[in-house]
Amino acid sequence: MNPAKVMMTKTNPIMVMMGLTTIKKNIATIINQSYYSNMETSKKLIGYMVTWTTFGSWLQGDERKYVKDGQVLDPDPKLKQSNLSAIKQEIIKLTPFQRNIAEIAILQEAKRINQKIHAIAVCTNHIHLLAEVSAESIEKAVHRYKYSATAALRNYVSQNKIWSKGFDKRFCYCKNEIEQKIKYIQNHNENGLALPTLRQG
Repeated sequence: MNPAKVMMTKTNPIMVMMGLTTIKKNIATIINQSYYSNMETSKKLIGYMVTWTTFGSWLQGDERKYVKDGQVLDPDPKLKQSNLSAIKQEIIKLTPFQRNIAEIAILQEAKRINQKIHAIAVCTNHIHLLAEVSAESIEKAVHRYKYSATAALRNYVSQNKIWSKGFDKRFCYCKNEIEQKIKYIQNHNENGLALPTLRQG
């Protein structure tokens, strides 16, 4: 008998078993990916919290950490200094009067586009807003709120830019997550960081 054929006969079952094992692993991976993908798509978004800052008040590299592309990044003093050097106007910090003006403008715009606001905190250097999902995309809704607040503040803020570009967003898929975000925003108010929260509905 040809030695090569004997060798193939002996190793062939092992190769078959290895092939079957690999196939089983691949199938298991596909099933797991499909399962978790279905779990994600089955979640229903019911609300979201958005946060945006006043111009120059919370730069990338900040010692309080900062958000970029949805990720919280560690402080980077060199990056912060570089961004600080590039600022051509005064850093914006809102007075209590200006914060009140901004909050009223945002709530009026929410009413106009028929979007329920669960809670809002207008602080000296940033805004937290918890909203119910509406027909408006998140990006478009935030643009409306920033634009409305800017228009309302234009007579009281001399600088060109009031808000930083972009915003942070956190999703809510259940009532418990909504309540957690409400408490977080209320904590800003109770600690004197913002005006008393107005809650719609």
